[in-house]
Amino acid sequence: MQPVSWLRRLRRHAADFLVAQRGNIAVTFVIALIPTLTFIGAAIDYGRASLARTAMQAALDSTALMLSRDLASGTITPSQIGSTAQAYFAALYTNPDAQSVSINATYTPGGSGAGQTILLNGSGAITTDFMGLAGYPTMGFKVSSTTTWGADLLRIALVLDNTNSMNDYNKIGALKTAAKTLVTQLAGLAANNGDVYVSVIPFETDVNVGTSNVSAPWLRWDRWDPNEWHYSSSQQTWCSDDGWSETLAQCQDHGYSWNHKVGSPGHQQWNGCVTDRDQDYDVNATVPSSGNLSTLFIADQELFCPETTILPLTYNWSQINGAIDSMYANGSTNQTIGLQWGWFSLLQQDPLNAPPETSGQSYQHIIILFTDGLNTVDRWYGDYDNQSPDVDARMTALCNNIKNDPRGVTVYAVQIDTDGAGPSAVLPSCASGTSNFFMLTKPSDISAAFAQIFTSISRLRVAK
Repeated sequence: MQPVSWLRRLRRHAADFLVAQRGNIAVTFVIALIPTLTFIGAAIDYGRASLARTAMQAALDSTALMLSRDLASGTITPSQIGSTAQAYFAALYTNPDAQSVSINATYTPGGSGAGQTILLNGSGAITTDFMGLAGYPTMGFKVSSTTTWGADLLRIALVLDNTNSMNDYNKIGALKTAAKTLVTQLAGLAANNGDVYVSVIPFETDVNVGTSNVSAPWLRWDRWDPNEWHYSSSQQTWCSDDGWSETLAQCQDHGYSWNHKVGSPGHQQWNGCVTDRDQDYDVNATVPSSGNLSTLFIADQELFCPETTILPLTYNWSQINGAIDSMYANGSTNQTIGLQWGWFSLLQQDPLNAPPETSGQSYQHIIILFTDGLNTVDRWYGDYDNQSPDVDARMTALCNNIKNDPRGVTVYAVQIDTDGAGPSAVLPSCASGTSNFFMLTKPSDISAAFAQIFTSISRLRVAK
């Protein structure tokens, strides 16, 4: 029996009792029964209103999160928040009892370290079945939901593979597109200049720190020969290993002889490349000191030195995109040196001297390492072509040191394997968690992986 039909019958029978000559006892019973039934009916009406309110809260929370993601990713603009909120909410909220439903959205850009905010307020009502007896024909309810994101200040290092195999399937092109999209999204999180800084660290066997650093006190020149590895058009080499494309430092530290007298060459011939520091400084963040030669960075003349020089932390977005655009794929894979310089770029010390951090502010320090291959060579190990367990061991030590940095560094590791070589032996554990490692098989997957990383970085959260 429907509640409304039952109530009408009750009212009809009560009227019959009131006019009956022998209905005094029945009248008394009915008068006493009405408050009891009203109380029970109120509980039923309240339960219906509570269900409608709970469903509205869930729909509003989901709407707020989706709006925040869309706004942070650039899918919508602030002027579209209101209409988009209505569309999302209408699709999510389908409670049949709710009437007079309405929502409104308020967006607050936020300030330095304050985070951006979207506030949603919703209201509705139900028509009561029982509370009408007490003069309450409807029962209203209200809910609200707030999303906040980008409250932390961000320092992000993009450590990007520039090795020769990145030319295959145009992986280098897909990487450039994905990386620039990520940069645009990160820029959108900055309410003020300096809220988000980004560095770009291209790598292959070496990294290019730029010839402008030729006089830097953190460089050493005792293992440098400007003649690189060959000395004639017939491609004969200075190194006794019978033809490997090594520099002076790589040749000698692989255990071979360098058959050339270096003399006193002018440093103006240097191409800007550096190779690994002495062990164990190759895997830690010790500040270089002229009093300890092993802490200094070895000037190298690697033949396939990355064309794009390291870009320290900056919020000059056009400069960041320009660095990404200029990347060129060549050389072999030494992820360790790229990762170490990515770490250096986040530190307020030589060689890259990150901008000072404000006391009392909350910072995220993040490294995004992208690579398409396995470690094949460093200053001491590897043959340039095949995976080297020894290079992996150096990288494992470096990863552990980064993750144990008391300043706090989050590592995302992205590997793309288009040739079936399989997962890296070190990248999954180098990432800060299982959700921070991405194993891709197609260049088209790069953008989706970077989009997931951005969502994680932006730290969307519901704050009720």
